[in-house]
Amino acid sequence: MLPPDCPSGIRLEGKPMFPLITDTTMHLASLLIPMNIDISPNDTGLPGISQLSTIVGAIMTIGLILSVLALIVSAIIWGFGANSSNPHMASQGKLGVIVSCAAAVICGASVTLINFFWNVGQTV
Repeated sequence: MLPPDCPSGIRLEGKPMFPLITDTTMHLASLLIPMNIDISPNDTGLPGISQLSTIVGAIMTIGLILSVLALIVSAIIWGFGANSSNPHMASQGKLGVIVSCAAAVICGASVTLINFFWNVGQTV
């Protein structure tokens, strides 16, 4: 017969019925809780980090130059489409202008965007 204060039968006379299972469960729960780990990026951990940073900066510059080239070509296509009464060509030129401007914004703001999301990730 179960005690009146314990309808589930897990405890008998104030003591756990299965102390090993309870202790093991508590130990596993303490292992699953994340520890306080503090790791931050550094620029001296691997050889070649400064050269990689230089390469990334050069690629960003190439991206910006190509965005300007795409803007010029798209504006020319837009102009030809508008002057030749070709609405499809004009709309493709407009789309090219918008895409090239968006590409320039993303290239220019890429470092700021990555730093923003890094800081958001650090607060989680």
